[in-house]
Amino acid sequence: MSSDSLLAIANLLLPEVLVTYFDLTKHEIKGEELHFYFTELNTLPDGYNDAKLHSKGFFPQATVQDFPIRGKNVFLHITRRRWFNETSGKVVTRD
Repeated sequence: MSSDSLLAIANLLLPEVLVTYFDLTKHEIKGEELHFYFTELNTLPDGYNDAKLHSKGFFPQATVQDFPIRGKNVFLHITRRRWFNETSGKVVTRD
């Protein structure tokens, strides 16, 4: 299956923000459960293209239960990135 086909399927099954801003790093099938692991890409959030930001690691992983697929419970394990704004001294995240 081509990567375009996989992307089209992902767009139908997953929230758009995960397909756009996150990388699928791992998936597992555990009995009647599907587990998908996502890590946020190192692309600056909208509105910060001119800011002096640098990646400052990740927040702890969050797990969200999504709608079932083919009778299997779906769990999304999401690791969000944080950036440090050198100008303001504040931590920036994607909303």
